[in-house]
This record gives sequence, C-alpha cells and structure tokens, in this order.
Amino acid sequence: MALYLVIDAGGTKTRCLLADDTRILARAETGTVKLMRVAEAEATERFRAMLGELAASAHVALADVRHICFGLAGSRSESVQTWARKAIAESGVGGDLSICGDEEIALDAAFQGGPGILVIAGTGSNAIGRATDGKLFGAGGWGPVLGDEGSGYWIGLEAIRASLRALDQDPRCDKAAGRSMVLLGAIQRHLGVASLGELVALANLRAPSANAGPPDFAALAPVVASCAAAGELIAVSVLRRAGEELASLAAKVHRKLEVADPNSGLAPRIEVAFTGSILDRIPQVHEAFGAGIAAAIPSARVQPNAVDPLAGALYRARLGSSSG
Repeated sequence: MALYLVIDAGGTKTRCLLADDTRILARAETGTVKLMRVAEAEATERFRAMLGELAASAHVALADVRHICFGLAGSRSESVQTWARKAIAESGVGGDLSICGDEEIALDAAFQGGPGILVIAGTGSNAIGRATDGKLFGAGGWGPVLGDEGSGYWIGLEAIRASLRALDQDPRCDKAAGRSMVLLGAIQRHLGVASLGELVALANLRAPSANAGPPDFAALAPVVASCAAAGELIAVSVLRRAGEELASLAAKVHRKLEVADPNSGLAPRIEVAFTGSILDRIPQVHEAFGAGIAAAIPSARVQPNAVDPLAGALYRARLGSSSG
C-alpha cells in the first residue's frame, strides 16, 4: 500500500494529511511554521508534534511514506526550503520530497494541472495562473511589509490606518471622529489596550520585548468584518478595497497569461478559483472581489466555493509517485 504525506503550511496554520491510493487515513493541524512569523526552533517543534499526531492517528510508520508534497508559504526562499528538508528528514519521514508554494497546491486543487487563475487571501495574499502550455505566472506574495494587499494582515492594519486618517481629517468633525472610534474601540478591545496611545505604541513596536510583541494584524480581520456587518462605514470601505485589491491580483495574472499565450484557448471562459479565509468567510470582500473580476476580466467565471489546498497537494503526490 503506497502512502502519501501532504502538507499545507500557510501564514496562520499548518495542515497535513496521510493517504493511500484511494482514501485519506488521517489529518492533523498545528500553528504556522512560516519562518517569517515564528522562530525556527518553534516551527520545528510544531512540525514534529503534528506529524507525530498524524502517524498515531493513522497507525502507520511515516518511514513507509512513498511521496511527500510540501506546500509552503515562502518556498521561494532557499533558507525556507533548507528548513523544510531538514524538518522532514529529522521527523523520520521516508519517500521522495517535493517542495512547492502553497499557491501551487491550491492551483492544482482547483484545476489539477489545467489552466486557470487562483487567488489566495488568508494571512497574506497572492495570485497564480497556469497557461495551457503549463507555464506559471504570479502576482503579489511579497509579504506584509512589501505587499499582501487584500489579505487578513492588510485588512487589520488598513482598518487602523483608515480610522486614524478619519480622526485627522477634521478634529472639529465629531461625526468623523465618532465613526472612526467605533472601529478603533473594537480593535483596542480585541488587542487588550486601554487607549489610543497604547494602540499606536503597540502597532509601532519594532521588536518584541519581554512583555509584548507586535500585534497580529491578521487576527483583526474578523473584528473589521463584524464592524462592517453592523454598518460601520470605515470597516465596509476597507473590506471593499480588500476585494478590489484581490481582483487586481487576478487581473495582473490574466494579463501575463494573455501576453505569454494570446491563443492559449483560455477564452472565452476563464476560470478563477480562490482559497483562504478572507474570500471564503467575509462576504463583503467576496462580493467586491466578484465585482472586480467581472469588470477587469469580463470573460471570467469565479468558482463558487473555496478550494482546499491539501486536495491539490494530494493530487501532486499521487501523480509524482506514479510518474517516478
């Protein structure tokens, strides 16, 4: 019986499953192992514990695994790939290992090697597309400081920025100040700070101290969504812009596909898929995303449901094993 281990390591959580040729044997989950967000030692500890739980649930030895597909955020970094190989080896997992981006396994979850465009919107954001000749084209994915527009991190940070801009707009305008303080108040309560001054100090913290670290802006996305659902206009605006930014990523990939392969056969109906909690769970972002896609790529059809990247990783693992 061939065994396949597949892993989806994103910015917030890491999921894995063990399967044979016909069925899934076990699943396990842990926190993020992305080295931009946690120290290497913590990432390794989380990873080993997750695989140990997986093996115990499946009642198999990981040394018997035939093929591993590791979808990893930040996989373009050589240091990240080095860590991934080391973590797999030290966990006693057997078999051939393939490492790819988390966006690539999500793309295969939607299209299984075929053409299409995939947008990821979770803690971070990026888009990837495949032409009919198999070439891949991407946009975004530059991390929270340089990019990640429309992501959970961007939503949390932009909500604070937009609220502060409303306060600055006219100090005599009680309406603007009152609107911004509704959202800021919800954010302060979530972060456990007592004043606007404390929020500003926490948001500008450059390095963790013994008592505090920089806030997890991505964790503020549900707070912004809740405020938007209650009609808070700044929150509504931030979520709408998030959807527009994500649609823009897809449009950039589409343009690259057209330039590279104008007769690719993608037209007249281009499939656009998505994954990640932001597009999957926040209706205001999803609606703005759909409207943005319709405006930028009239021939596109957005798939109705989010794809599961692990399904794409399993497709790749089984395919790699059969062709090896």
